[in-house]
Amino acid sequence: MTVSVHLHESMDAVPAAVPALRGAIAEFLGDAGIGEPLLTSAKLAVSEAVTNAVTHAYVDAPRPGAVSVSATFEGDSLLVEVADEGSGMLPRLDSPGLGVGLPLMANTVDTLDIGDSPRGGTLVRMSFRVPEQANR
Repeated sequence: MTVSVHLHESMDAVPAAVPALRGAIAEFLGDAGIGEPLLTSAKLAVSEAVTNAVTHAYVDAPRPGAVSVSATFEGDSLLVEVADEGSGMLPRLDSPGLGVGLPLMANTVDTLDIGDSPRGGTLVRMSFRVPEQANR
C-alpha cells in the first residue's frame, strides 16, 4: 500500500473549515496507520488552531481568506502547520473566545510554536512524537 507522506489542504476560513480540516488530518493519519492516542491529539490541536483562524484571522476583512493545514512525517515526529493570511495575532478586547484554545493545544502537542506566516497572518507549528509501533 502506498502511503501519502504529506498533506496540504486549504479552504476559506469559515466555520465549515473546522470539521473539514479536522477530517483531512484524520484521514491523512489513518492512511499512514496512525491510531490513538496520537490521532485524537492531532485532531484536537488542528481543530483549535483552525477555529482560532476562523474566529480571529479575518475579523476586519470584508470576507474570510484562506486557512491551510499541512502535515508531514519527519523522523519519529509528525509535523503539522496551520496557517492563515489574516491580521496576525493581535490583542482583542471584543474577543468572542474563552481563551482556552492555545493552552489546550499546548497540552496536546510535544512542541508548539506560534508566529508570523510568510504570507502575513499567523503560522501555528506543532509536532507530535509518533509511537514506534505506528505502521507508516
